[in-house]
Amino acid sequence: MDSIPVTNRSYDAVVGPSLKQSENSNRIQDMEFLQVRYTNILGRFLAKYAMIENDDLQKLISEGIGLDGSSVEGFASIDDSDFLLVPDKYTLRLFPFSKRLTGSVISDVYLGYQRGRLCEDPRYVSQIMEDRLGEQGLTCQIGAEVECFIFDKIIFHHHDTSEGSALEEIEVVSEENLGKGNYPIRTKSGYDAPPFQDSLLDFRFEVARILKDYYNINVTNLNHEVASTGQIEINFLHNSLTKTADNVQNYKDVVRNVAKKSNRIANFMPKPIFECSPNRKKIDSNLGEDGNDNGSGMHVSVSLWTKSSLGSAPEDCCNIFYDSNDDYSNLSQAGRYFVGGILDHSQSLAALVAPTVNSYQRIVPGYEAPVYIAWARGNRSTVIRIPINDKDNYKTKRLEFRAPDPSSNPYLVFPAIVAAGLDGIQKKTDPGSPIDENIYKMSESRRSSLAIHSLPRTLQDSLDSLKSDMNYLQTYFSDKLIETYLTIKQSETKIINEKSKSQQFLYYFDI
Repeated sequence: MDSIPVTNRSYDAVVGPSLKQSENSNRIQDMEFLQVRYTNILGRFLAKYAMIENDDLQKLISEGIGLDGSSVEGFASIDDSDFLLVPDKYTLRLFPFSKRLTGSVISDVYLGYQRGRLCEDPRYVSQIMEDRLGEQGLTCQIGAEVECFIFDKIIFHHHDTSEGSALEEIEVVSEENLGKGNYPIRTKSGYDAPPFQDSLLDFRFEVARILKDYYNINVTNLNHEVASTGQIEINFLHNSLTKTADNVQNYKDVVRNVAKKSNRIANFMPKPIFECSPNRKKIDSNLGEDGNDNGSGMHVSVSLWTKSSLGSAPEDCCNIFYDSNDDYSNLSQAGRYFVGGILDHSQSLAALVAPTVNSYQRIVPGYEAPVYIAWARGNRSTVIRIPINDKDNYKTKRLEFRAPDPSSNPYLVFPAIVAAGLDGIQKKTDPGSPIDENIYKMSESRRSSLAIHSLPRTLQDSLDSLKSDMNYLQTYFSDKLIETYLTIKQSETKIINEKSKSQQFLYYFDI
């Protein structure tokens, strides 16, 4: 659909409730500059700046700040590019990485001349999904587990040719590499590394402190992850779609800035540690015989609730995924249909949740990444896992979709997953029997007999799937947004050779 009704939102006050509770709130009125953040279609968290004098903050919050939409990829053409960034007052914070007293706020994108919201604004998609759920008396809780790498250096090695200088090799350097630190971590052996071997313990503590003190994001756990070259995962409490997407963007921004402050590099590529060349003569023994290590995912947990339940007395709460009578995983029939919808649309969802050429270096067997379209409880070889750490606990019943990675745009990913699940509920899509065995170790004939299919193997394959399977998205995503997204990504597949590590690094190292 080409037009979506504009949701009316009020911007008549400057300070939201969460900011009033912050110990930094008394400094906000003294700030000199305001950082206005917004997200483009590809998920880049962009920033404009304004100088604040006298009553300018009140005016800027209520009236917004101009934006040249033609300079933002996917937003507009040059002949119709006068847009407006309208800050969401509830996201106003102090920015902890400036020498000047600077505020930071997340904004929504509007067309100029009071023509309403920009349908290509990803944050608008998330808000539309929340509004549609509300019309059905529902709300959604989302949790995101964002993994990434923290490198000490990324070195681009060049060699001279008759045509000039050419990029020959990418080298990532970490204290955890063999020959770099006193206690290197072996390939795929970094999970919960002990403190003497964990080079990023204080780094994670610093990120968690900043998230809590400046962004009111409560971190639940902060681990060293499986890969051997500085891989971390920091989790925070579940929240609504838009708030969790905001939290993911702020989290990635904090990680990058803490890395910058410590002269390191945060890398959110899904698979920065890989080697495609079959002729490689010498392989760093720390990376294993094929030069690979685990990639980074962004597992997404989802639960649906009756709208009146959150914040109500416990006896009034209703998690519609929970069924105490289900012996297998306490998963309700509605929850199973939701799983069925996601499985049914997994191949087209891949275009949004695994949106880069590099994403498909991650989705390969042997590195704990999802490859096979199946579901089960507690099984990490399936694309959907039903966590069963707790039993008979309606508060924690959820499903985990394991295909997303941190290169994706959370404002598009979360509503797309929910859209697929809701389609499953509406159509009563049977997810099939759960697969309670390691699919990676199955023979091809065994997988075939169980009708287990694979996720797409390339970005082009996933884009082709989205072109043929997008109806479930069109209640929430405008046709123009989907068309623009496909055009951008189609161009990307032509630019980047999926076998070239150097091309992928040059295009994605700062994603």
